[in-house]
Amino acid sequence: MSDSLQHKNDQDPWWGLRKFTNARIAIGRVGVSVPTGESLAFSMAHAFARDAVYERIEDTGLRIEILKLHPSIVLHSRAEDRNQYLQRPDLGRRLNDKSMEELRTLSGHYDICINVVDGLSAAAVNKHAVPLLNLLIPAMKQAGWSLSPVCIIEQGRVAISDETGATLNARLSVILIGERPGLSSPDSLGVYFTYAPAIGNTDERRNCISNINANGLSYEDASNKIMHLVSESLRRQLSGVMLKDMLTE
Repeated sequence: MSDSLQHKNDQDPWWGLRKFTNARIAIGRVGVSVPTGESLAFSMAHAFARDAVYERIEDTGLRIEILKLHPSIVLHSRAEDRNQYLQRPDLGRRLNDKSMEELRTLSGHYDICINVVDGLSAAAVNKHAVPLLNLLIPAMKQAGWSLSPVCIIEQGRVAISDETGATLNARLSVILIGERPGLSSPDSLGVYFTYAPAIGNTDERRNCISNINANGLSYEDASNKIMHLVSESLRRQLSGVMLKDMLTE
């Protein structure tokens, strides 16, 4: 970096903030345009985000790893492919007929149904789901909660966990799902849970722990938050806007 550019950066009060965030601040300019390096970095980030949307969930590999922790089943939503999934969100909220038939054979009485779903970033699920479950499933078993088989679902939306939870007769349904990719975070994992899952539940019935990735919430912190909130949800028999995260207050 030249002395003149370093001097300019030292004089820019925004420049020092770059070390605290991945947001595109203090990128500079060349005339009326941004510098070439920043323009190329933006294009690369955009490409990563697009790739994340179209990446496929590695259901076979995930199932092999999850089976080391707990039984699982691979299911599919009513969206037949990625294009239909993106154009018809409603189809991603329900299981197809074949998956429903398979799931009904596993119906029982469980405390928790865990779902692993591609969402809008299969890259996030492929990368973060197993490390998080390595902490979460043993902690849930140690707490004495009964778990249904883990549902690995292709082309799914958040609300599909209502159908799996209701079909399996679980008290609470948890879903690990790829969040909408951002330009600074194409592989962020979100976790939602709903007490008394039922088809037709709306978002105010859910709690969310988001931004689980290398530059966001760690697996350990995410697991601790989930365990705290799920414990309170089961104890108080509610979730959503009525359930607050008191862990850090």
